[in-house]
Amino acid sequence: MQFEFASASRIIFGDGSAQQLPQLARDKGTHALLMTDSFQPEAVTRLIDALGESDLRLTHVPVSGEPTVEVIDAAKKVAASAGCDMVISIGGGSVIDAGKASAAIIPNAGAVLDYLEVIGAGKKLSTAPLPFIALPTTAGTGAEVSKNAVIGSKAHRVKVSLRDNRMLADIALVDPELTHSVPPAVTASTGMDALTQVLEPFVSHLANPLTDGMCAEGLRRAGASLRTVYTEPDDAEARRDMALTSLLGGLALANAKLGAVHGFAGVLGGMYDAPHGAICAALLPPVMEANINALKAREPENPALKRYEYAAQFLHFDRSATAQDAIDWISETSRTFGILGLGSYGVREADFAEIVEKSSASSSMRGNPIALTSDELTAILRAAL
Repeated sequence: MQFEFASASRIIFGDGSAQQLPQLARDKGTHALLMTDSFQPEAVTRLIDALGESDLRLTHVPVSGEPTVEVIDAAKKVAASAGCDMVISIGGGSVIDAGKASAAIIPNAGAVLDYLEVIGAGKKLSTAPLPFIALPTTAGTGAEVSKNAVIGSKAHRVKVSLRDNRMLADIALVDPELTHSVPPAVTASTGMDALTQVLEPFVSHLANPLTDGMCAEGLRRAGASLRTVYTEPDDAEARRDMALTSLLGGLALANAKLGAVHGFAGVLGGMYDAPHGAICAALLPPVMEANINALKAREPENPALKRYEYAAQFLHFDRSATAQDAIDWISETSRTFGILGLGSYGVREADFAEIVEKSSASSSMRGNPIALTSDELTAILRAAL
């Protein structure tokens, strides 16, 4: 058995931990490029005020929507002009990915497209990224501890990754209290993303003992709290559970990859205006069914078959639960959350061939427990429509 494990240099988790940000930031630099959502809840506004009252200089760049090639290139120009020597992201996964990518691109020559996989030149970073601190305000992507940033390209109608082990955050500061003000729809979509990101690495052919433990704990906590955090948004314990599930999923995917759900999701997110978590929720049950059927037919000895059963048992706290029980639970949760099918975002059968072709080339698809055929991938899209 051989594996390696990469993570943020320092992870700080717990209610109220965000109050440590000013001191932590001062230890990393003197002038921060601060990236946030365009709208900040009161807790984030107070945090920004505290940063401003310290002796740290700030250049503030709000991020509206998911990061694109244009957003990162613009941030690089702003930071270079201001003389920023570090980056802080406070926000959802999009803001954290924008900060992560900016920290990587600012000290390196050229534009972000020079370094992107699939659609760009795929160059390696020659210079280490600037110091980067990430504070998530949603419980979904785990981007604060992953080593890639997902960047959209409108010209190519796709999302791809900027990736380097050195892009891992210097500090991941995870304060569940920052997630309490998240609206129900965002809680639902990000929560489904968090669930997907502890399930896919668990059944990945690249899973290892470290990621297994993280995924198992994340599945248990998601089973206990995913629905609660939607119906009772002020439940502090449920918020903590989902913040931790997100963190654990980020750690797992950074080291064991994801699977077909995210292989599709990156492509669909670039082609259509749809929330990433909602795409994952629509795809997860049919991907599970397709994987299980393909494994039974072609690789019945593959350990992923048993892992799907274990995942169900973690979700249900029931040793007799089956993989089908997990599929049913996830489908029922999606209905409770009002998750829509892919067709509601404009996906049509006429687009399937293009989606399948692009998705087959994605990095995440290479983590799937079994290689799915074009027909199987097409059937997944049809079931998720």
